[in-house]
Amino acid sequence: MEFPEGTWKRLLSGEFGKDYYLKLGEFVDREYAEETVYPPRPLLFNAFAKCPFEETKVVIIGQDPYHGKGQANGLCFSVNEGVKFPPSLKNIFKEVESQTGNPVPLFGSLERWAAQGVLLLNAILTVREKQAGSHQKKGWEEFTDAVIRKLSEDRKGLVFILWGAYAQKKGSVIDRERHLVLESVHPSPLSAHRGFFGNKHFVKANEYLKSEGMSPVEW
Repeated sequence: MEFPEGTWKRLLSGEFGKDYYLKLGEFVDREYAEETVYPPRPLLFNAFAKCPFEETKVVIIGQDPYHGKGQANGLCFSVNEGVKFPPSLKNIFKEVESQTGNPVPLFGSLERWAAQGVLLLNAILTVREKQAGSHQKKGWEEFTDAVIRKLSEDRKGLVFILWGAYAQKKGSVIDRERHLVLESVHPSPLSAHRGFFGNKHFVKANEYLKSEGMSPVEW
């Protein structure tokens, strides 16, 4: 698996030679060769390519990529332009509009967030078409735990946004004395009305960033 050049690659280099990562690489290579896998291979590490380590200021943690054709682009919750908004993304945009007044955008790509320092990190970076969760427990979880740990240890004053029990479990490695951790239920229609709507995470994130001397995110 060819990881993009830059600070991320240098900081994560200790993972690439580990047994779990080598096995994961073999599995992912085989899946791309034999199955339809999302996101498209060139976008596998898109979250890191679009948001350099030293520019990261907010981290949003998702679970695994969308498994429908043309949806996944390597950024959690994000879809390609022209793709219908999945329900969770629709609720995210509703909450942004409610908190900030920013209108719901025409397109569901969150690249503009990534360009401002928002790392949109799925816990699992690949999935088979129409098979949600099909690449769980193959090694991705260990790799993304290492990513979160590296951010927690090597940076200070970041915002980690954890929606739902799965993301909150991933966040157990975060040093909460060094960073702001915002938690609520998931934006899925199944849970959004139980505490996602009205959580004020986008406003709270920006208030904290400003208090740490960083520019707020234009959500």
